[in-house]
Amino acid sequence: MHRHISTTPFGRRPMMLGHIASQMTAKAVSPETVAHKWQVFQHIREARELIGATDRSLTILNALLTFHPETTLSGNGELIVWPSNEQLAARANGMPPTTLRRHIAVLVDCGLIIRRDSPNGKRFARKDRRGEVEQAYGFDLSPIVARADEFRELVEAMQTEKKAFRVAKERLTLLRRDIVKMVETGIEENVPGNWGRVTQTYQAIIAQLPRSAPRQLVEEITQALHELYVEIREVLESFVKLQNLDANESHSGRHIQNSKPDSNFESEYGLGEKDEADGNAAETDNVRSLPRRDLPLGIVLDACPEIRELARGGAIRHWRDLLAAAEVARPMLGISQSAWREACEVMGEQHAGITLAGIYQRADQINNAGGYLRSLTDRAKDGKFSTWPMVMALLRAKLDAQKQTDNLDRGRSNDTAEAGDRLQVSDSLLKSLQRPKSR
Repeated sequence: MHRHISTTPFGRRPMMLGHIASQMTAKAVSPETVAHKWQVFQHIREARELIGATDRSLTILNALLTFHPETTLSGNGELIVWPSNEQLAARANGMPPTTLRRHIAVLVDCGLIIRRDSPNGKRFARKDRRGEVEQAYGFDLSPIVARADEFRELVEAMQTEKKAFRVAKERLTLLRRDIVKMVETGIEENVPGNWGRVTQTYQAIIAQLPRSAPRQLVEEITQALHELYVEIREVLESFVKLQNLDANESHSGRHIQNSKPDSNFESEYGLGEKDEADGNAAETDNVRSLPRRDLPLGIVLDACPEIRELARGGAIRHWRDLLAAAEVARPMLGISQSAWREACEVMGEQHAGITLAGIYQRADQINNAGGYLRSLTDRAKDGKFSTWPMVMALLRAKLDAQKQTDNLDRGRSNDTAEAGDRLQVSDSLLKSLQRPKSR
């Protein structure tokens, strides 16, 4: 006798090609195939997003599996269960009927179960005289057996992807931390290089990273950061090697961008004493007696205190803070971006920032700050300008002004002047400032 069980949905429920595909997969299962239903369910639960199932639909699937008496499902066994909606809802934590029907449809569409509808749409089983199930109408669990290997492979692929994603994010975090610390070291240790450009490049790369990024994008950004990391590392290592070979200031074999340390000096009266636009502020002084090393940040801030008001929070603790304040002062002084960029390339960012701080300090005495900066840049190209005498001139002017104030306030109470407003310099620096000029 030929037995036929309908696989088309009952009533007005639509039939889709996906249902046919699920039925074909279930029909092709080998009779020797065996699957542990709770292990397969665990794989389905972990890979539910890839399968298309929802949490509520998996609650129903869990309930359906409880209606099958065997833990191990085989391809040649009876895999149809026929609970009523009331029984199924009770085991699905009291799910409402409309929600129950909606999520049963999700399980069918995902190919996790197959409907085996009776002529009237009811679920039941017909048994023979011995009590054996002869024919059953309900939900066929055979896709659980047929697709067991597929679900396991999906879980393994997800675990592999999660691990790769975790490694990529860890590498990204480490590179971000290392680059920031190396840039800070390069600025604080006065390593020649265009650290402003490096910072801008780093920020441009990080700006491509959204709040939630796929692994492929994270790996692309990580690769870009790694290339920047290698570039910075080579600059720092080259500088350390050259310092070990020669204690004197020297050029790094490979710079991030051309940066020219100062070897000659301009007159300490070269800032604002003559016509600034023509750049003829070059009354040469015997400034080679000044120490041939970089200016301490504290001395620069003593000479140019006005630049502090442009710093974030009103405090300048590192050279990068001074450069950030200089970027704010530049448009206020009417200095073009091209003039500032050329000054950074010729003098180096640190000395260009000191120069701009000095110009900002004497802004009321300079008619054309942009033209004056270009003039100083041209002199620096010829080795005729240095920030040392410029800062010394500002310090001497401040000391002279302070002496005049002290003479006027002589005889008054010392409590009227706050000690924090007075300039404190070392004896050796004071002697340098008091040396007579050579005409």
